[in-house]
Amino acid sequence: MTYIHFIVNPISGKGKHSITKEFLGHYFPETDFRLEIDYSNYKKHAIDLTKKAISQKPDIIVACGGDGTISEIASQLVNTNIKLGIIPVGSGNGLASNLDIPKNITQAIEIIKKQKSVAIDSGRVNQHCFFSNMGLGIDAMIIKKYESTKKRTLSAYVNASLKASSQYKPQKAILRYNGKEHFVDPFLLFISNSNEMGYNMSLTPKASLSDGYLDMLYVPRIGFLEKMFFGGLVVAKQCEKFKKAEHAMIQSLSAELPDRIFTDVQIDGEYHRLETNKVQVDILPKSLNVLVA
Repeated sequence: MTYIHFIVNPISGKGKHSITKEFLGHYFPETDFRLEIDYSNYKKHAIDLTKKAISQKPDIIVACGGDGTISEIASQLVNTNIKLGIIPVGSGNGLASNLDIPKNITQAIEIIKKQKSVAIDSGRVNQHCFFSNMGLGIDAMIIKKYESTKKRTLSAYVNASLKASSQYKPQKAILRYNGKEHFVDPFLLFISNSNEMGYNMSLTPKASLSDGYLDMLYVPRIGFLEKMFFGGLVVAKQCEKFKKAEHAMIQSLSAELPDRIFTDVQIDGEYHRLETNKVQVDILPKSLNVLVA
């Protein structure tokens, strides 16, 4: 018998889903599956629920939510034998899209039932794991403003981006990666494990979840017209045409902001304030087992 533990964010995707134990019972017969279900009620609650679920030794833990919920749950499954299932009912769903997991709940459930898994890479920034991407610079401000709107729509994200673009002031940073040191003032520093960042947009279209590398995009301080041009390229998925951008494949990167005492970052679409001006990013190759089609 396969023990599957579901952790559901009830407000993901504006709460337009009804994933209950009774609903799931229609797909998972009691003769073959043991089901348990918990509901996360606030930010980081899914982390505590996952830790509790792990103590019960499930075969699979299923994250039902968006990228933030999935990241919280997956972070506790890194370097374990427990498989991660995903039912993407959030707004962005970048990781699920990269893994070709459909938004249709019934189709996502069928993937879970087949129990086919692959090992994917994870990223780590200081003590936090990420699976899609992380960023500092304007990226962190965009997410902070996006979260403050309480809306999970593409238009809310675009509005947050426009506001951040006019307000963000680049900070001096020292970047060390691939054996070199760079003194920069980044408008954007984006590091991705996945080729999609949600809403069908991408800054790193060539990124792979299983190549043992993270894809980095760095954009220096730029003027207003250049910001508008770069924004257009982001929407068109043609960031590589922005000549001032630097792309690199990395396995580790350190960033130090000498004029700051803390660092604002976004991790898998969630805003975080790190209580340090030093950031260390690393790849954890093939450290998470995920159910896929």
